[in-house]
Amino acid sequence: MSTQPNIGDIQRAVARSLHEHWVFYLVEGVVLLVLGATAIVLPPLATLAATTLLGWLLLVSGVVGLVTTFWMRQAPGFWWSLISAVLGVAVGVLLLAMPASGALSLTIVLVAFFIIEGVASIMFALDHRRELSGRWGWMLASGIVDLALALLIFAGLPSTAAWAIGLLVGINMVFGGTALIAMALHARNTAP
Repeated sequence: MSTQPNIGDIQRAVARSLHEHWVFYLVEGVVLLVLGATAIVLPPLATLAATTLLGWLLLVSGVVGLVTTFWMRQAPGFWWSLISAVLGVAVGVLLLAMPASGALSLTIVLVAFFIIEGVASIMFALDHRRELSGRWGWMLASGIVDLALALLIFAGLPSTAAWAIGLLVGINMVFGGTALIAMALHARNTAP
């Protein structure tokens, strides 16, 4: 006799939990939707906020890394860990001290990501086309959109650095918030 719950029991437990806590998902979704809309309306502010947040994350992780590296200095990889921690502190301080320059650097990284992602998506689509698998055109279109975004953002540098990251973060938050709201409303109406 097995003591492991079957998949149906797990699904019912998840459905019951979602139904009981749907309000929390709704609130989180509304907050994300409002913040995302604000970021879309004020992308320079959102870009500055994202750059500052990343600066603080890198600074704190670097400081924690320094503390743990010196605390465990007998462990293998001490020097690599030390370099990583110092780099985190340095980049964090630079992003906090010069957020506009940091936004420009992050935007250039974003352009590189879109180029690599676009080329990879196009190659993926072409491989699927050769294998005659369906719906490869959607992946091809996604790769073309990635390349177009990279070109649009790169062509407008340095001025696009003021809005690109904030706008993309805002769009992501709007879609995430909308998805959470939809999930919450569905969970509310679903009996456990």
